[in-house]
Amino acid sequence: MKLGILKTDAVRPEWVPDFGEYPDMFIALLSRLDPTLEFRVYDVQEGIYPQDIDEVDAYLITGSKSSVYDSDPWIARLKEFVRTLHARKKKLLGICFGHQLVAEALGGKTEKSPKGWGVGIHRHSFQRLPAWHDQGSAAFAILVSHQDQVVAPAAGAEVLAGSEFCENAVCQLGDHILTFQGHPEFVPGYAQAVMQFRRERIGEEAYTQGMASLAEDSEAERVGRWMLAFLRS
Repeated sequence: MKLGILKTDAVRPEWVPDFGEYPDMFIALLSRLDPTLEFRVYDVQEGIYPQDIDEVDAYLITGSKSSVYDSDPWIARLKEFVRTLHARKKKLLGICFGHQLVAEALGGKTEKSPKGWGVGIHRHSFQRLPAWHDQGSAAFAILVSHQDQVVAPAAGAEVLAGSEFCENAVCQLGDHILTFQGHPEFVPGYAQAVMQFRRERIGEEAYTQGMASLAEDSEAERVGRWMLAFLRS
């Protein structure tokens, strides 16, 4: 399987030697789970897209510090590409910004949440276990880093999982689009670096809770296995 990663942000240069760029994080996670996977990276912020939509089998939209309701031309173009993928029923995964952008592109809505920042390990719970799920516990722990939230999912999408803080945390549209608010690609060290850098913006209460939550393990590989199961379903 060839997975096209749509890169929507750059990691701060001082962090790249330790953590890589965002596509590197996904490649590290998913390659551990399936070494046969192939990857292509498209920097959509720089206007780089596949010449042929079918040159890969599926796509993944990364996280970003941008907001999907910003007026940047590259965001508008990416929304158009999502609509094309949807029309073609091409497999698509969206993570954080990607989760929110899919909603915005396909009739939903994303807003800055009055609940403030979600950082560190959060627990989301499935309301229904889809076929690609491992059929284990409905709850799972995942690293998050967001202030924006999907307040209305894409038209026709099913909300599969959420929490009191983030009601629309996992959404599926048909058999071809699956999105997560959380970050399975993050490692604790990167989450810690981001929280420390954004401490003032996040606020002391959320920062303290987020840092303390890193004592818990993220179920990143479990989520990664769901993603791969979905792509192959």
